[in-house]
Amino acid sequence: MKLLAIALLAYGTLLTGCVVHETRPLEKINPVQATQQIPADELLDVGVHVFDPGIPAEIAEDPDALAKRRIYPDLRRAEARFVAASLSDTLETSGQWGAVRTVPDNVQFVDILLTGKIIESTGANLALQVRAVDATGRVLIDDRRYAGDADVGSYKTDAALKARDPFQNVYSRIANDLVAARAGLTAEDRRAIRQVSELRFAEDLAPSALAGYLVTDNNGRRSIARLPAENDPLMQRVRRIRETDATIIDTLDGYYENFDDQLSDAYDSYRRASFEEMEKENRLRNQARTRTFLGAAAVLASVFVPGQCAATDYNCRRIESAARTAGAIGGTAGVLSGLKKYADAKNAAASVRELSESFQGEAASQVVDVEGKTLKLVGSADEQYREWRQLLREMHLEETAGVATAPQSTDDSASNAKGT
Repeated sequence: MKLLAIALLAYGTLLTGCVVHETRPLEKINPVQATQQIPADELLDVGVHVFDPGIPAEIAEDPDALAKRRIYPDLRRAEARFVAASLSDTLETSGQWGAVRTVPDNVQFVDILLTGKIIESTGANLALQVRAVDATGRVLIDDRRYAGDADVGSYKTDAALKARDPFQNVYSRIANDLVAARAGLTAEDRRAIRQVSELRFAEDLAPSALAGYLVTDNNGRRSIARLPAENDPLMQRVRRIRETDATIIDTLDGYYENFDDQLSDAYDSYRRASFEEMEKENRLRNQARTRTFLGAAAVLASVFVPGQCAATDYNCRRIESAARTAGAIGGTAGVLSGLKKYADAKNAAASVRELSESFQGEAASQVVDVEGKTLKLVGSADEQYREWRQLLREMHLEETAGVATAPQSTDDSASNAKGT
């Protein structure tokens, strides 16, 4: 009788004694702000490529397998742009850099390029893999993983969600690591990065006329072999064309920003609802395990615990029988309650998928107008910039009448190349 009473008491106590853990807002990490003006010839521009959405190739055609990992392809592709734009905004607001833009993959001739991949993205968690390389080929951030939980404070109200991204801490850590990497460079290093970036653009534009200014070692690091004269007419034309190129990149950056603005309300609502549904799902699953386990334990205890009453003590045996019956009924109810919790958890998971599919449908339908052409975002930015690069080459040929005339070098080019 004592063992049975203990089993029933433990079941009742654990079943009703669930502890609710309150999720508290995270400590806020902000990007380190510039405290003094950076010289113009050391102010590095940054291009942030649209992230790899991180859709595993082995299950890319299996919607069920993707859904189990909370990956919804169209949604992820939209998130790949959103994450890049959010990181660009963080870098820009720090005041540490020159022009910071979200750019398509085929934009390469920038002082610093950031690339990345989404490892995990839900309303509750974000994990990214990030790489940053400067124009000389120096690696500033080497495929580092950045991960964080959502700051639930951002989900409290619509105003809070607009004021601070739930994963701003992740973006701030990336920005701060990039600043720390730049701090390890000398002023000469930073000036060389800008020069190499310009010369790479020039060589790509007119390789026959502008080759030979850069050399690349066996490790892929670029350095300056010689520099063109500052007043050389050909380089002056290249610089004018590069200004046009920068205008085009600004247009594409605005294109990404506009896309994100159009989707921000829907995406914010999705993330908040996704977070709430995932919390509910996890809570229900935990309750289901507890109720099912303890319910089964109570049933077994009521059946297999040996009798404690003497054969002639009928009053004791009636009480024991009633206790066994109550234990079996209560235990069965616990098992059924646990099964219901599992069903509720399954429904909550389905809600997450439904929310994702709803959002990805909206994301997939977005179109934009770039230079008079109406295109979908996916794939169109790369193609648009490729067309513009071809146009810029044609502009150069028109200005030079197709003549590949090499510019003159400065007398002290060898000394300028030192240290890169």
